[in-house]
Amino acid sequence: MRKEYDFSKGKRGPVAKNTGKTRITMYLDDDIIAAFREKGDELGRGYQTLINDALREILSKNDSVMDAKTLRRIIREELKKAG
Repeated sequence: MRKEYDFSKGKRGPVAKNTGKTRITMYLDDDIIAAFREKGDELGRGYQTLINDALREILSKNDSVMDAKTLRRIIREELKKAG
């Protein structure tokens, strides 16, 4: 190490500040990646950004998915109230 380097005021930690994003490793099917890359090329955006947007959209949707059984129960209850 050269003597002219002065690390007396150095700080430990990452060089770049956290931007609100976290690097992860995940496995996705090849066809999914290909589709997002193709769409990203068409739109002029990064495919990872498009995947992030798709995940955000799914999370923002209403979590209460109504199945057929629940819908029939609600209709029966409402019909009893009306009749």
